[in-house]
Amino acid sequence: MLNKLAQEVHKVAKEHGWWDNPLTFGEIIALVHSELSEALNEYRNEKGNLYYTCYHPNLGKGEICETHSDAFCNAADDIETVKCAFAKPEGVAIELADAIMRILDYCGRENIDIDRAVKEKCEYNKGRDYRHGGKKL
Repeated sequence: MLNKLAQEVHKVAKEHGWWDNPLTFGEIIALVHSELSEALNEYRNEKGNLYYTCYHPNLGKGEICETHSDAFCNAADDIETVKCAFAKPEGVAIELADAIMRILDYCGRENIDIDRAVKEKCEYNKGRDYRHGGKKL
């Protein structure tokens, strides 16, 4: 399942120019870190797991989205209910998704069998000591 998604994510990234100038492994890891930092900021700012901001090209900063009657395209936590074509999903969940997608993009590029790696690591973890022998974090 993850392998298929990795190929799809990588295909979209290539089509949108993100691999025109290939990144180093260190740059990819830094970008994953940046997405996780963005998730932390969303959490700290109590923005929520999922919300929508309207980026309609005819709206100025602070102007109202006519589709949603406010500056935020606040639909229910169901992406299918968003009607505004300019609604950008944001929040903790979206930033976590970005981190996962960065990882999957790399896996797709390098043909890493991430399905197998996750399954193997899960099985290994089942046999580990409680808190891996007393680790604090």
